[in-house]
Amino acid sequence: MLCMQKRAVLYNGAAQGADTNTKRRIYMSGHSKWHNIQAKKGKADAARGRIFTKLGREIAVAAKGNPNPETNSKLADVIAKAKANNMPNDNIQRCIKKAAGELGSATYETLVYEGYGVGGSALIINTLTDNKNRTAGDVRSTLSKCGGELGSTGCVSYMFTNRGLLVIERTLELDEDTLTEYAIEAGADDVVTLDDVYEVYTDPSAFSDVRKYLEGKGIEFLEADVRMIPQNKITLNEENTEKFIKLLDKLEELDDVQDVYHNVELPDDEEED
Repeated sequence: MLCMQKRAVLYNGAAQGADTNTKRRIYMSGHSKWHNIQAKKGKADAARGRIFTKLGREIAVAAKGNPNPETNSKLADVIAKAKANNMPNDNIQRCIKKAAGELGSATYETLVYEGYGVGGSALIINTLTDNKNRTAGDVRSTLSKCGGELGSTGCVSYMFTNRGLLVIERTLELDEDTLTEYAIEAGADDVVTLDDVYEVYTDPSAFSDVRKYLEGKGIEFLEADVRMIPQNKITLNEENTEKFIKLLDKLEELDDVQDVYHNVELPDDEEED
């Protein structure tokens, strides 16, 4: 779980043996790293270009067979993720058009790899590829060169929870109580209030509905995605932290890698999704 300043956990009253209109909040202490994450993402044009390329492929694959986000919830979710990463609308539309063009005969599949980094760290690597032998070789080689190793399916995934996450900037126009009310109405699980953002957590199956509801309220997102969130994080020493950051950078440079999830507590200025 990410570090928290306040955490509002939404309960169904009936499940708690209380009135169905009763909602309860639990607050925990912590701090926000989202501002630093956003700043890091905007530093390098090359890194931004890689993000757009990966998102573009994801959009095109989601749009294949149905390029209408109104009736294709998966496409709508990926578009929301792209917008949260500041991908221009023109780029998004071009990627949707690719679904009927160059991707018409291409077959991409999602492959998930699990493995270990230095210091017993855990990694889940999501890829989108048209050549699984190439992708498996690239992932295995990168892990090996950076002190890690590829594991078997299920070796670390039990340490993570799959959840939808919507990150929203804290503003004077959107207070905590209002957002919590919206989240309850939308069917979200948790609302976490940090120094500069709100984090809305959902069950993966409810992510699209919650996103649509909040968008209907005029809310924009800094992050919008379904991701693997570690149940607990570990701390590495300085040397291993540097090695682990290098490994993350190398994995994210691979064309077929879409997302990398891990359980390491990184310095604020290096924290990743």
